[in-house]
Amino acid sequence: MDFSGKQVAVIGYGKSGKAALELLGKLGAKRILYDQKLDVNAPGIDAEKLVSGEFKEEGWDGVDCAVFSPGVPVFEKIGDFFRSKNIPIIGEIELGYLVDKGSVMAITGTNGKTTTTTLVGEIMKAFNDKTFVVGNIGNPYTSEAAKTSEDSVTVAEISSFQLESTVTFCPKVSAILNITPDHLNRHGTMEKYTETKLSITKNQTKEQFCILNYEDERLRNAADSLPCQVEFFSSQRKIDNGMYKDASGNLIRSRDGKVLLNQKETKLPGDHNAENIMAALLMVDKMGVPDDVAVEVTRHFHPVEHRVEYVTTINGVEYYNDSKGTNPDAAIKGIQSMDRPTILIGGGYDKGGSFSDWIRSFDGKVKCLLLLGDTKDRIAQEAEECGFFEYRFVESLEEAVKTAHDLAKSGDAVLLSPACASWDMFDSYEQRGTMFKDFVRGLE
Repeated sequence: MDFSGKQVAVIGYGKSGKAALELLGKLGAKRILYDQKLDVNAPGIDAEKLVSGEFKEEGWDGVDCAVFSPGVPVFEKIGDFFRSKNIPIIGEIELGYLVDKGSVMAITGTNGKTTTTTLVGEIMKAFNDKTFVVGNIGNPYTSEAAKTSEDSVTVAEISSFQLESTVTFCPKVSAILNITPDHLNRHGTMEKYTETKLSITKNQTKEQFCILNYEDERLRNAADSLPCQVEFFSSQRKIDNGMYKDASGNLIRSRDGKVLLNQKETKLPGDHNAENIMAALLMVDKMGVPDDVAVEVTRHFHPVEHRVEYVTTINGVEYYNDSKGTNPDAAIKGIQSMDRPTILIGGGYDKGGSFSDWIRSFDGKVKCLLLLGDTKDRIAQEAEECGFFEYRFVESLEEAVKTAHDLAKSGDAVLLSPACASWDMFDSYEQRGTMFKDFVRGLE
């Protein structure tokens, strides 16, 4: 699509919206920026027209295309309006893809996206220095797309929100790591959420690949219906198509029986990380990366920030930041990573879904659950229904850290793994995790 001279509405002025606005300017588009909370008098906003406040249907005549930020639902009021006027809607990811000149690799799933995307990005950078890592990982696609070339590779972490507004987006290699209940307040049903995740493959062909988790029943059942070639990874059993982990921790490629490495050689413990590693290794294999390059990077790869991140030890108590545990399934992985009695800090913004599986996963390991945020009462109710009564309410993250410090004894762990998003009390899970680390270090 040629955007030069076209009138484009940019909907949402978060990080993605700002990057989209800047890219469209470089492409010669005439830009209308809308954000409900936009300060139209703020200096430095480069757009031909600024609109704020409650969305109104007047004033959009002549718009050729609308670019939605991922935080703005495309199937609600604003999207319905543009569709009623037959104005094409695309997302910031789609805009980046339309400008990208190189090859694209894309990772989605409920959990593990950031670790896998970061690892794939590091491996690809070791193989091709023209590699860009973008998307839901925190670096907007549109901030890098204009820098790409025919021989570059873009590695993109893609959320379900971003997939809602893709049209032609077509990765050479994709991966869907898992699908568990999340964002049901936006997608409405588990079926719709699953459909959205699977749509990462909708434009792929039989010459392209999708990597799936064999242990996820939804993905296993969907494999035959996908338009591309499929390979699996499994942390639980030997499989014939893809890669698997054996009882000794060896990660074995099915096609030739080759042991690429043992998980113990890495800094990424747990079955969930074995799955992330295998997904990454399968993806880069399809891009022609030699085994020795991929394995060497994997051996030296460090866990990403805010994902079961060790903070410090105080008086024999280990503190861990798992702020990226923004749903129950991710938080289950967090508590499974603990090998000692744990004071757990949970609660936050309510995205819908049940917490019972998370609570059952405590398995005698959680000494006390400290609850805060919008979901604290609902989690407490579900905890009691599951027979768990060792919880307390706190009003702030700082109070949670101080209370955990008072309760913990030498040999214990304190884990922030909220099982909820951060938006009720924080701007992002990153801010929540950083504040947790600051409060913990303030105890020293």
